[in-house]
Amino acid sequence: MEQFQIETAQNISISQNTAHLGDRMLAYLIDSFVILAYTILMIWLLISMDIDLEDMWAIYMLLGLPAFLYYVLMETFMDGKTIGKGLMKIRVVKLDGSKPGFSSYFIRWILRIIDVALTSGGLAVLTILIRGKGQRIGDIAAGTTVISEKIRVGIKDTLLRELPEDYIPKYAQVTVFKDREMQTIKDLYEQARRNGNHQIILSLSEQIKKVTHITTDEKPFDFVDKVIKDYSYYTQRL
Repeated sequence: MEQFQIETAQNISISQNTAHLGDRMLAYLIDSFVILAYTILMIWLLISMDIDLEDMWAIYMLLGLPAFLYYVLMETFMDGKTIGKGLMKIRVVKLDGSKPGFSSYFIRWILRIIDVALTSGGLAVLTILIRGKGQRIGDIAAGTTVISEKIRVGIKDTLLRELPEDYIPKYAQVTVFKDREMQTIKDLYEQARRNGNHQIILSLSEQIKKVTHITTDEKPFDFVDKVIKDYSYYTQRL
């Protein structure tokens, strides 16, 4: 799983994990199955209705639109996800971590014809492996990528952080927080970092400063991370 840095408008550096190629391929297979199941159900329904052949083609074209527009519709209304992507916990984002607009989803959908449909996905796989940042041709044109939202379980997913022996804390004021409150701060911070939601990190930073009366010039991203580490330092020594 490749990791890349994005720099937001607020000068916050956030690490994003690109979706594993295997996860993207599984998501594609799931979505293909959904489209196939819908198509078979639609054909069965038309046949059972015993409609005139000429009318059937018109109705088929109308009912077939959801399958034809599946990717662009799903990604637009499901925040960068399709059914397959949702199950694999991956989604489409802009390279700066923000939510893509309809035009970005549309460009990805149109160019899917080239790097997925016409080449059976071969060109998409090749481009992703060579280009980096999890981008196929459609992503390059749209300025998007596909990230993983899977949570890596480990010591950092608990309240306490593993700190180096020579760690030097900076903000003793963090001890005003209770364990439950710091756990909430850490959970919000980790989720915002994974999803590139820098506004949440900004809000966390402001709220922490308000409660602790800390004045600092540190970037919000670095400040919140330091607060969590300092809290771990002090609580481990109580």
